[in-house]
Amino acid sequence: MKCNMKQWVADTINQPVKKGMPILSFPAIQKMNITVKDLISSSDLQARAMQIVAKNTDAAASVSLMDLSVEAECFGSSIRVSEEEVPTVIGSIVNSEEDADALLIPEIGTGRTSIYIEAIEKAAKLIEGRPILAGAIGPFSLAGRLMDVSEAMIYCYEEPDMVHTVLKKVTKFIINYCKEYKKAGANGIVLAEPLAGLLSPSLAEEFSADYVKQIVDAVQDDEFIIVYHNCGNCTIQQIDSIIATGSPFLHFGNAIDMAEIMPHIPADVIAAGNVDPAGQFKNGTMESVKAATKEIMEKCCKYPNFVISSGCDIPPLSKWENIDAFFEAVHEYYQANA
Repeated sequence: MKCNMKQWVADTINQPVKKGMPILSFPAIQKMNITVKDLISSSDLQARAMQIVAKNTDAAASVSLMDLSVEAECFGSSIRVSEEEVPTVIGSIVNSEEDADALLIPEIGTGRTSIYIEAIEKAAKLIEGRPILAGAIGPFSLAGRLMDVSEAMIYCYEEPDMVHTVLKKVTKFIINYCKEYKKAGANGIVLAEPLAGLLSPSLAEEFSADYVKQIVDAVQDDEFIIVYHNCGNCTIQQIDSIIATGSPFLHFGNAIDMAEIMPHIPADVIAAGNVDPAGQFKNGTMESVKAATKEIMEKCCKYPNFVISSGCDIPPLSKWENIDAFFEAVHEYYQANA
């Protein structure tokens, strides 16, 4: 559906009672009786999964898969696929300046990008009443997967020119990818940049935030926003450069205390987080999920621009009773504090 997302952000901030917005998609496989491998291979199944989540939850938005292997696979990386876990990238394909210079920017539609774009186009016809957010990886997180995550951190110090060469190419690719999602009917992108959360503030600005800003400037408008996600433990130290990206919606992982970061967020920018996905949604109980959710809300709901969410993507085999408990906790909190 067409939606003025700038207004949606403002309306969300102004609403005294807010809906939760967890990063929730993969657990739909349980209700569909399929595997993760099935889901990542079919646009029909992905659209149906988003529809099932929308029908079974009162989430503020419908969020697509946070699969951080798709873009790297397009560039030529090998990935590991399993029945029950989100795919992961294996090895590296950029190990030198020569590799970086020779790296080709793939066409959109290469690999599984065509499946993911088609899924959003189909989901947009199935889901009403809430924005649809596609998923894409952030520039440094993609570059890190092409160069090897551990090596990428070292290259920032020892081979910065090589890192920038890769970043320029992946940023162009991500911009093109976002534009195709936009054409397909997405109202925005959840741009996942977790690897940047491990960098120092100055490196995060140089190797991540400056490139994220290029993406935001290229694709964001009144009807399409970038939701910036970073689940690293250094985001509070990096917050100035994160805000400078221009994203109106920031999403943080459970490695930080949301109560500590909220005072740093401008009043017209949404900040969301951060119930532990593995510790609570997957391995917790209904009671512990409710307690964790309400604890964060007690600390953070005094800020009108706070939205309760998961700390990251909810794992595929997370218990639906725990997911339901999260939404029940949100309702109970607002009911008790009306």
